Amino acid sequence: MTNTPSAQQLVDKQLSQLQALHNLLNSEKEILQQHEPDALVEVTQNKNSLLVEIQTLDLTISRSVEFAQNKAAGEFQQELNDIKILLLSCQELNSVNGQIIQHSQLAVERMKTSLLESHNRSAITYDGKGKTSASLSSLDLKA
Repeated sequence: MTNTPSAQQLVDKQLSQLQALHNLLNSEKEILQQHEPDALVEVTQNKNSLLVEIQTLDLTISRSVEFAQNKAAGEFQQELNDIKILLLSCQELNSVNGQIIQHSQLAVERMKTSLLESHNRSAITYDGKGKTSASLSSLDLKA
């Protein structure tokens, strides 16, 4: 007798993994909203590991003769429907998280631009005729 899991066990495990991914994506969303970079690193590592596991299991299921036969016989309809719904929900959450990241990057760029503009305004000097010119100190030149 082999230690090969049954088709039912494979489907149950896939459903469990997708539920875990859904939970991780929800955690990632909260972490992004709270701006916690250290926690984000950990969640991202966990998410990447889980995605590899999901991909590996999906490949195993696609090669399972028992699964193909059972699916053709009409089994696993409810489980496969649940998996499909959960997968779509994970994709939506991942998209939302991507949008949060984009908005955060835009906010950082706006702040950077604002700081540079502020620095440049304070670096402006006036020459003997009252015209503005950039200060040499803003160019990191030493006389």
